[in-house]
Parts: sequence; C-alpha cells; structure tokens
Amino acid sequence: MIRLGAMTATTPHPAVIRPRATACRGSNPDALVRLATVKGSTTRKTAWMMNNASTPSSRGASLRRAAVGMPQPPSTEEDIDDDFVPSQLGIKDIISLWITQILQTYGDEESKDGAPVCEGSVDDLVGGPIFLALYPYFLKYGGVFKLAFGPKVFMVLSDPVVVREVLKEKPFAFSKGVLAEILEPIMGQGLIPAPYAVWKNRRRQLVPGFHKAWLDHMVGLFGDCSAQLVKNLDAEIAKNPNGSAIVDMEERFCSVSLDIIGLAVFNYDFGSTTRESPIIKAVYTCLQEAAHRSTFYFPYWNLPLADVLVPRQREFKNNMNLINETLNGLIKKAQAFEGTEDLEELQNRDYSKVKDPSLLRFLVDIRGADVTDSQLRDDLMTMLIAGHETTAAVLTWCLYCLAQDRDLMAKVVAEIDDVMGPQNDGETPTAPNYEQIQKMELVRLCLAEALRLYPEPPILIRRCLEDVPLPKGAGDANVTLIKGMDVFISVWNLHRHPDCWEEPLKFDPTRFKRPFQNPGVKDWAGYNPDLISGLYPNEVTSDFAFIPFGAGARKCIGDQFAMLEATSCLAMTLRRYDFEMTKDASDVGMEMGATIHTAGGLPMKVTRR
Repeated sequence: MIRLGAMTATTPHPAVIRPRATACRGSNPDALVRLATVKGSTTRKTAWMMNNASTPSSRGASLRRAAVGMPQPPSTEEDIDDDFVPSQLGIKDIISLWITQILQTYGDEESKDGAPVCEGSVDDLVGGPIFLALYPYFLKYGGVFKLAFGPKVFMVLSDPVVVREVLKEKPFAFSKGVLAEILEPIMGQGLIPAPYAVWKNRRRQLVPGFHKAWLDHMVGLFGDCSAQLVKNLDAEIAKNPNGSAIVDMEERFCSVSLDIIGLAVFNYDFGSTTRESPIIKAVYTCLQEAAHRSTFYFPYWNLPLADVLVPRQREFKNNMNLINETLNGLIKKAQAFEGTEDLEELQNRDYSKVKDPSLLRFLVDIRGADVTDSQLRDDLMTMLIAGHETTAAVLTWCLYCLAQDRDLMAKVVAEIDDVMGPQNDGETPTAPNYEQIQKMELVRLCLAEALRLYPEPPILIRRCLEDVPLPKGAGDANVTLIKGMDVFISVWNLHRHPDCWEEPLKFDPTRFKRPFQNPGVKDWAGYNPDLISGLYPNEVTSDFAFIPFGAGARKCIGDQFAMLEATSCLAMTLRRYDFEMTKDASDVGMEMGATIHTAGGLPMKVTRR
C-alpha cells in the first residue's frame, strides 16, 4: 500500500492504492515507490526547486516553419488557421527514435533530449495506477524526466511552466498519440482523440451548443435528476428503523451523472438511479476495457480473430454493437424532425418550451455543419463517457474529503442553508438555480479542491509531431522533446507540486482565495485569486499549476456544464443529509479507469439532517 505522507488532523487521509484486478500481474505494490537510479545526471532532491537558470528559447519549431514560409501553428481555438497542417509522423521517425533511445539509455550515445533518465520497472505500469507510480519519481528527479522501459520511452512533465508550453503555446505540435489509439474503437474520431483536421471542424460546431440559454435550462435538469437521487436515499433510510442507511455514494453519483448526460446530450432517459439496463452495463464494461488497454503492454486485441477467440474482447464487441445501435437510433429519431440552421435563433430559443432540448437536437438542427451520422455518433459517445465519469468522480472524492473534516462540512452546509434555506421535513427536494449556484462559493471551491487532489484524468497523453525545446521552470536542464516521443503530462504531480501549493496534500478549499508565489519556479506567475472569472479557478488563475479541465485550445468544452451539475447535486444532497464514513479513510483504495475510482466503492452512513 502507498500512503502519500502524514496528514494533519484536519487533512483527509489519502486513499490507498490497490492494484486493479485487470492490471495486476502478481507484482508487489511496494514496487510503486521504488526509486530508480539516474543515468547520466546528478541526483537532485530539493535543489531543483529553487533554481533560477535562464529559460531557453521555446520558438525552435515555429522559427523553422517561418524560415521556410510554412503556416504558423495556431496557439488557441480562436486562432485556428484552415491552411495549417500539423507535422506528420512516419515509421522512419518511430524507428529512429527507438534506436536513439536504446543507444542513449543502455549505450554510450550522448542524450539528444537532455532529460534525466529514470529506468522503470514494468511492474510500475501494470501493478497499479501509473499516475501514483510517477509521483515518487517526480519528487526525486523533478518536473521533467524520462521514464525508460526498454526501447519505449515516456517523457513525464509535471512543471507548470513546461505544461503551459505544451498545452497553450504549442498545442498542435502534439497529437493524442497512445490515447487516440486506445480510444479509437470506442470514441472513433470524437473530440478528445480526434486528429487536428477533424477536431478543428467539430469543435467549431460543438462549442456553440454549450451556450448560456441551454446551460440555464440544464440547471433545472440537474435538479430533476438529483431530486430522484434524493428520493432514492429517502427510500433507503425509510427501510431502517434507526433512521439511517449504508449507501455506496460512488455508485449513486455515477448513476445520477449518467442520467443527466443521457437527457442533456441525447434526450434519453437511462433511469440508472432506479434500475439497471443492458445499455448502462455495456457503457461501464467498455470503460473498463479502455482502462485495461491503457495499462496492458501488448495490443493483443488488434490480432486477427481476437474479438472472436478472447472472451473479454468478444464481450467488448457485443457491448459496442449495443451502444452503437442505441446511439444510431437516437440520431435517426432526432433527424426525423425539421429544425433551423440559424445559430442565433438556436442560441436564443426558450428551452423551457422545447420538447427536445438535448445537445444532439442542437447539432442536428445546425444542418450547415454537413456532419455524418458516424461523426455525430463519435461526438455523442465522447460526451457520454467524458461527461458522466468526471462529474461522478469529483462528487465522490469531494464527499470523501468533506466527511473527514466535520468543521469544514458544517461551513459548507451553512452556506447551502444560507443560500437555499434550510430543508424542512417532508419538503419536496428543490434544486438551486443558476444565481444560487453562483452564490455558493465554498461549495464550488470544495469541488475545485477535489479536482486538484484527484484530477480527472490524472494523466494527459501526447505524442510529439516535431522537436519542441522546453523552458526550464523549476528545473535546471535544457530539455527538448524529440519528434515521435510519447509524453505524459502528470496532472496528479502538477496539482501536488510542492513548489506551487502550500501543504499540497491537504484538502483546503480556502487556498483558492489566497495568492501564492514562488520565485524558485522561473517564469511562473504564481496563483492569483483575482483572476477567477467563472465558476472555478483554472489554468489562468494558477498559470497552469491547476488544470482541472485541461488547458489551451483542446481544453474540455463542458467545464461549465460539469461545475454547474456537480454544484447542484452536492448542494441538494448536503442540504438534506449528513454523511459519515463507515470505514477508515485510509482503507479507501484507488483504481484507474477513465477517471480515478475508489477500489470497492464509497460506503457512507446517510442520515436525514
């Protein structure tokens, strides 16, 4: 087991890592904290944190493009250039990189990337969630290091200045790489794994769908689904004469989030808070398969007849067929109704009077998008997975942390009561409106703090399409990401960076109201609460030390939707119930799926306030 350091009395215990059943290969969990030796560089402990060396130029690839008259890559969504074509990777690039890395790691060839090398064990990848395995390496080697597994090399980035360079300054110098390969059978060319050419067109069509009139209407939908969750909890409590019930709140949060996404995106009622249906089981099984593929070292599922001979691949194929049939049916249903192509009219419509206010209906109405049924299906599948998994996870870990700090919980409940009024016995569950959600600052900051400690996802994956020199940030090495190299942006490490956060392992939502600076991280502007302009602090307020929904041009487009949904659901449950852990917090484990899950659920004693 791993424990992430001693906590103070007011600090929630971290969840303990437990190897996933599908990924564990008999390895010792203690292997996760094994510290490898550095080859070709001096071991650093804390000195790297306070280095003030000058930052190298990060314009290399852009200058080369300019010199030959090539279009400059856009740095933001608004700067998308239709003439820009990202660099391409060929088989020669991959083979050349592999040979180079083998000679550098196990031979005498001088390093071309300049990063410290950490030779890892395969156990670190398959013995448990990889994001936790990377944390001790980060503490020893710093914000940029190279993890080598034979010919396979990953550059691990955990420094805000470096992450800013990759996500904001050079977003299109990278593809989704391994992530796209893993998700392609599930999401196709949906917004998350899509290559640049597909992404730029689909994002332009999807972003307008999340307009304010629609979000305002969705707040009511969040309340309706959360009210069903409340009724179900009431029913569980009514079964027991002692006035309380033991409930797995992770499972309940997953159900309500899935119902919300179904209605908001497809106008489809999964009804998962009241029943289990084949489509729900299919969705979760496919998510588990994606997690399995992300940690398995050989893509056996690509072998001929694997989907016939291998039981889990046969099940995956059957589940995908069921999901595709359901989504295709919903698309056909939406297309059967006449719509309008006028974007302004769509964004100003009164959604309370619209029979089908779903995002699918909006996308079908914009017929000028000239989008295929296949692309619609990919977009919908992406939003189904990304939409409900993230919200369910942040609600789970937020409640987990709050349950360990009764004083903080009392302050959160007091804020909810002050904004919404106390819950009376027998009162029908009511939902907060948009204005009330804006007033519940502490509730929203608690959710943000849960996303800091338990980021969803904990790792962002990229693959270099060209050489990219990196700024130094808190480090002291001149590092260049080489074309073809796979990159892990460790959001887990970034959000727990000891140079960027006071008491980084402590659950403290009030930290987001205090400024923080550290001159030791060169070119990092620090955290400035005065820059908060929306529902949550983000990469702008933290200068990329906090990226709960990603950052840059490929940032998640559903961030406001997710924060509104999570705030509404958390407020409605805390307004009505008291929650108490039924087992020691240190016994709650973590598993890696599309997001960070508990290992075995989050059983809570639920009592009416």
